[in-house]
Amino acid sequence: MNPTILAIESSCDDTSAAVIRGGEVLSNCIASQKIHEQYGGVVPELASRSHQQNIVPVVHQALNEAGVTVSDISAVACTVGPGLLGSLLVGVSFAKGFALAHGCKLIEVNHLHAHVLASFIETPTYKPAKPQFPFLCLLVSGGNTQLILAHDYNRMEILGATIDDAAGEAFDKCAKLMGLPYPGGPHIDRLAQEGNPCAFTFNKPQIAGFDYSFSGFKTSVLYFLQKEIAKNPNFVAQNVPDLCASIQHRIVGMLLHKLHKAVQATGVKHITIGGGVAANSGLRSAIHEYGETYGVATYLPPRMYTTDNAAMIAVAAYYKYVSGEFASQTMNARARFPLSEYFAEKS
Repeated sequence: MNPTILAIESSCDDTSAAVIRGGEVLSNCIASQKIHEQYGGVVPELASRSHQQNIVPVVHQALNEAGVTVSDISAVACTVGPGLLGSLLVGVSFAKGFALAHGCKLIEVNHLHAHVLASFIETPTYKPAKPQFPFLCLLVSGGNTQLILAHDYNRMEILGATIDDAAGEAFDKCAKLMGLPYPGGPHIDRLAQEGNPCAFTFNKPQIAGFDYSFSGFKTSVLYFLQKEIAKNPNFVAQNVPDLCASIQHRIVGMLLHKLHKAVQATGVKHITIGGGVAANSGLRSAIHEYGETYGVATYLPPRMYTTDNAAMIAVAAYYKYVSGEFASQTMNARARFPLSEYFAEKS
């Protein structure tokens, strides 16, 4: 089966379109929104307006780069959630209109489901080794931190999740405390490579099972900085690399601790990562080292496929197309759309 699918991703502040044919991604185009940097975070109203401006040119570019025309499209897919409601509505509305106008099938995709399948992205020139089912996925982003057991492309089980803040949010909030620009995660990653990861020690929450918690960790960083700055107003400026390295070391350690517990409990020997924080060099190195130490096969999608992109939406859509899972014109955007709810609806 070689359907040609146009995929749309507009869950946050990146407008992206991709074309996939027979499992191969032929194009993946992204329009980023730089305006949010000056506000220290994504402004929903500005994001949705930018999506309206970007979506037509991005889709046009994706079709051109893939070498296909509108008449070649078998189905159009879009992210329906979770995400910013205004941003999601732009993508959903475009996809529904496209399907109606051109008489093609419609596919709804859960954004988190797509992140899990990022390791299955392949192109005509990029053919990676792919995880074998069942596999474990550590899904880490600004809004989500979850441990997922994937039984099949469209059947997955949530083993654990954060009970409060996500790892990506912890990175960004800690960066803000140190006066680093938004988004803070990449800045911490860059500076951490120059610092000592054992220079400072921060709180490590003790949470039962496979769940995570980062709220207490953020608080410990806040109190530590307040105490040190009271003694030395230049403390942060004098210790930024060591602070970044220590913060990153603790967050990565917390992530790997629960992943190791999941490997031991399930006996699964294939693991992958997904989500924006999967681009973090410290986490990627730790996952690779973990695999070598414990004889576990690890699959790390390229960094360009860990952040929000339509290629991962296209892959998820392709496997839904193969399974005959299509949506109707009644589908709608959903700001909250947990994976547990998503897969429960499919069963």
